Amino acid sequence: MEPIVVTAILKPKEHMEAQLLAELNKVQEASRAEAGCLHYVLHQSIEDDTFVLHETWQDIDALQNHIGSAHYQEYRTNTADLVEKREVFKLKVL
Repeated sequence: MEPIVVTAILKPKEHMEAQLLAELNKVQEASRAEAGCLHYVLHQSIEDDTFVLHETWQDIDALQNHIGSAHYQEYRTNTADLVEKREVFKLKVL
């Protein structure tokens, strides 16, 4: 199986940047400890408050396990009211 690369772009709602960052830091720490996580790095735009996650998972099974994990589900619940726009791209390397 081939690695899966995920790029997630999150634009926080107004005045929610700090809260979103706290949740992103929590999910980043837990995700890095998961089996099958090869790369998980959080970035923030230098132009605005947009956050970008770059993740690489060993394979689709590792990614599915991540999405089903308790910490990921908690992150999604905790950020539901913090995010104005969320774009997620699941990619393969060419």
